[in-house]
Amino acid sequence: MPFIPHTEGDTRAMLATCGVDSLEDLFDEIPPELRANALDGIPAGCDELAVSQLLHARAAQNAQPLCFSGAGAYEHHIPAAVWEITSRGEYYSAYTPYQAEASQGTLQLLYEFQTMVAELTAMAVANASLYDGATALAEAVLMAVRANRKSKSRRILMPRTVHPRYRDVVETIVRHQGIELTRLDYDTAGGHIDPTSLPTEPGDVTALVIPQPNFFGALEDADTLTDWAHAHGALVIGVVNPTAMAVINPPGEWGGAGADIVCGEGQPLGIPLASGGPYFGFMCCKQKIVRQMPGRIIGATVDLEGKRGYVLTLQAREQHIRRSKATSNICTNQGLMTTAATIYMAVMGSAGLENVARQCHANTRALIKQLSAIDGVETVFDRPTFHETVLRLPRPVNGVLEELAGHGILGGVDLARDYPELGHALLVCATETRSEADLDAYAVALREVLA
Repeated sequence: MPFIPHTEGDTRAMLATCGVDSLEDLFDEIPPELRANALDGIPAGCDELAVSQLLHARAAQNAQPLCFSGAGAYEHHIPAAVWEITSRGEYYSAYTPYQAEASQGTLQLLYEFQTMVAELTAMAVANASLYDGATALAEAVLMAVRANRKSKSRRILMPRTVHPRYRDVVETIVRHQGIELTRLDYDTAGGHIDPTSLPTEPGDVTALVIPQPNFFGALEDADTLTDWAHAHGALVIGVVNPTAMAVINPPGEWGGAGADIVCGEGQPLGIPLASGGPYFGFMCCKQKIVRQMPGRIIGATVDLEGKRGYVLTLQAREQHIRRSKATSNICTNQGLMTTAATIYMAVMGSAGLENVARQCHANTRALIKQLSAIDGVETVFDRPTFHETVLRLPRPVNGVLEELAGHGILGGVDLARDYPELGHALLVCATETRSEADLDAYAVALREVLA
C-alpha cells in the first residue's frame, strides 16, 4: 500500500474532530516527568549521501571468510530462484495463517511444505513449521509426554550427542513441568550411543531422543535404538538433518516400527546464514498421535463445485482453541522461511537434494583426510559421519581458531565448553560449497598455525 501523508489541513481537521488544539493536547494525561526528553547523546542526522557512504564503509568491513563451521548451521548453495520468488510481495509479508480467510496461495504452499517434509522423513504427517530446531525438540518432548499415556514417569532419555544448545533449550522449557531429562553418555571410541550400554531393565521411560546424524557428525545405530525404546514402552523422538535424509535411512523407517516423532532444523533447506537467524523448525509424527502435534496442519479438500481447496485442518494452539485445550503456545511458524524451504525443495527435487548430500559427504571426507595428515592432528571418533567430524589438535582450539580467522578461515567450533573430556577438540564441517582449493587453503593455514 502506498504511503499517503497527512497535510496540515488533514491534521487540523482530525484535531478538531477530537476536540483538541494540538497533538500535545492528546498526551496531556502523561506527567512531564514520564515524558522522553531530548536525546542529547544522539548526533544530528546525516543527509542521504553521508548515510549511504557510512553504510557502504561499514559493509566493506565484513569479510567473506571460508566457512568450515557447522554445528547446526550450514552454508549451502541456494539457487537464485529461491529468494527471487520468496521475496515477491505475495510471499514476503506472509507470517502465520490464523484466520480461515488465509489466502489459498499461502495454504497451498504450506500444504506442499508439509508433503515434502513428510516424504523426506518417511513420516505420516508434518505440521506447518515451528520457530527453530531447538524449540521443535522441546515441543517434541512435551508432545511425547502427552502421547505416551502408558508412561507415568515423564522421563526422557536425552543423549549428550544431541546438540548442546538444543539440550539447554529443552531443559529451560520443561524443567518446571515435572519432566525429567536423563542424560545418556556416548561411546568414547565412536562418539555415538552404544546400544549395548543401555540398561536391560530401564524402568518407566516415556521417550528416547535419537539424533541422526548426531552433534559430532557421527551416525547413530538408529534401528537398534528404536527397537530398544519400543520394546520398553518408550516413544522415539528423532532429531534429524534434512539434507542427510536424502542419503541415509529416514526416521520413518528406523527399526521395526519407525520413529514416533521427528523434528529438526530447516535452515539447510534454502535459508542463508545471517548472523544467527532466522531459522525454522519442522516436526512430523505418526498418524495415531497427530492430535497431540503442536502448531497447525493444512489439509486439501474440494468445494461444492468439485474444485480443489486448502484449509486449516488441525489448529491445536491457543490462538485457535481454548488455552486449556492447546498443545502449545510457543509453536508459531516461520512463514517466510517455510516459503523459501518449499521453493528450495521444489527447485532441487529429490535428485538435487541427494546430489547436495553426496557432495557434502565427499568434501567432509576429503577435508578430514587432509587435516588429519598434519602433525599433531588426529580424528577423535571412528564412526561413519555426515557433514562434520571431530579432530583433536595439539594445543587449545580457541587460539588456533583466532589465528585461522587471520587467514580468512572460520575453522570450526571449539568443543572445550561442552565436551572438556575430549581435550583440544575441534568440530569441522565441509558442505558442497567448498571447493578443492578451499580445502587446500584450510590445510595450508592450519599447518602454518600449528607450526
